[in-house]
Amino acid sequence: MTAAAMQARTLHSPRPSADQVKEILIVDDHPLMCDALALTLKISFGLKHVRTARSLEAAIEQIKMQGAPDAVILDLNLPDARGAEGIVTLRRQLPEVPITMISADLEDAMISTAMAAGAQGYISKSLSREALVDSLRRMWDGEFVTPDCYQPEQAGAEDEARAELARRFATLTPQQMRILRLICQGKANKEISYELSIAEATVKTHITAIMSKINARRRTQAVLLANSIRLFEAC
Repeated sequence: MTAAAMQARTLHSPRPSADQVKEILIVDDHPLMCDALALTLKISFGLKHVRTARSLEAAIEQIKMQGAPDAVILDLNLPDARGAEGIVTLRRQLPEVPITMISADLEDAMISTAMAAGAQGYISKSLSREALVDSLRRMWDGEFVTPDCYQPEQAGAEDEARAELARRFATLTPQQMRILRLICQGKANKEISYELSIAEATVKTHITAIMSKINARRRTQAVLLANSIRLFEAC
């Protein structure tokens, strides 16, 4: 994401204060990473409780049951969501909450996609404790934070297209997202019907809705669009 694109988003985004962040949700399936991050946040920000979820589905369910957190730290690759799917889905659930992506994947294309999809920042899992805390504080104060190695200029011309695609994919329901993921895996309607325990006619209805929402005419085009923003990491 270019500096100009970040500035445009800032003008339309809420400006939270790090001091106002009292409840954080960490979404990460690695227990040691999750526990270490939670402990760091408690010590560094004086938090008494940090919420955790081991999958995207668990995070969504927790948000429904316990309400929106003040901030989210989201692992790029989860058991049920790899690539941009996590940020696209959570941004729909939490339109005003700063979401930080955390990953060992520091490719410019992935960072650009995450930022275009609505992430407040993208940080490396290899950051020191001091750098991690500083990055989070800056994000929660409203700044967009990316790794030093990130070169947005190389992908800047595609930012708006990625952002528009991310917005379209964000309109899909959870069931439609599951179906699209299976389409990307090459599954036929009958296989999708069996795997999700729904009627094949229902699958067809969902696919029609998916195509309409993402402006695709064929399944292959839908897969290409998902691949272009690495929605499921590797379709």
